[in-house]
Amino acid sequence: MSGLRLAFMGTPDFSCTVLQALLNSEHEIVCVYSQPPRRAGRGKSLRPTPVHKLAEENGIEVRTPLSLKDEQEQAYFTNLNLDAAIVVAYGLLLPKAILDAPKYGCLNIHASLLPRWRGAAPIQRAIMAGDRETGVGIMQMAEGLDTGDVLSEARTPIHADTTAGSLHDDLAELGANLLLETLPVIGTADADPQVQPDEGVTYAKKIDKAEAKIDWRKSAEELSCHIRGLSPFPGAYFEKDGTRVKLLNVEVVEGSGAPGSLVDDQLTVACGEGALKLTLLQRAGKSPMDTKTFLNGYPLKAGEVLE
Repeated sequence: MSGLRLAFMGTPDFSCTVLQALLNSEHEIVCVYSQPPRRAGRGKSLRPTPVHKLAEENGIEVRTPLSLKDEQEQAYFTNLNLDAAIVVAYGLLLPKAILDAPKYGCLNIHASLLPRWRGAAPIQRAIMAGDRETGVGIMQMAEGLDTGDVLSEARTPIHADTTAGSLHDDLAELGANLLLETLPVIGTADADPQVQPDEGVTYAKKIDKAEAKIDWRKSAEELSCHIRGLSPFPGAYFEKDGTRVKLLNVEVVEGSGAPGSLVDDQLTVACGEGALKLTLLQRAGKSPMDTKTFLNGYPLKAGEVLE
């Protein structure tokens, strides 16, 4: 199957990677749906979402409804006569009338290996939980939260230096490629949708900024996962003499001492068990810095305690 008539529904940068891949393909994007523009910046001017901007740059109609429950909005969507709708981090609930309108329904790219990490923050939660592997799945959307049948999936390892930012980029590319491989077989005898098992269901709740404060009493392994899962946003942080410092990457190393204390002059911090070498840091208003650059401007010595 080729040349499908599609709508695209997405909002952040993650979605843009997939939209661009579709724009470069043989498929036709007839309409894009995205979250409404939000006020941002010093002037609080309305700013369109990344997906909105990309669609406009390519001359595609963009719709930004606050809800899809409105009957007129549903009728408009139905009248697009779609083969399918592609949904990637859109941010709005899709009512049954929307899910059922396209010939082959609505397909979602979800950034986890379902049923693990259903919900809002699968990339961050996979790293924070210490998972060694994750991936993306193309899911036939149903009314439940990420409960639909999985049409295809692709896997990727999570390494000791993987951050939410780097994994985000990897999964966006993986998802875009997987979607292009999957679209030609939807609705054909080669499609092989798999019902999600009842076992292994976990939920990736939205990241709360209160989670960002580092608790040095935890083990180095736990903190490494936690810090990398929150990097680059919102960024796990410690405080020193009233200065807040974000940690964007760390390395688990040997070492011991009172939790939060520096065991050397090279930013090695004792944890509840083991120690962390702080390898990428960021002070407020500054760019991310490696260990040497950070110490040049903010020297810290062995024995000092980070809060």
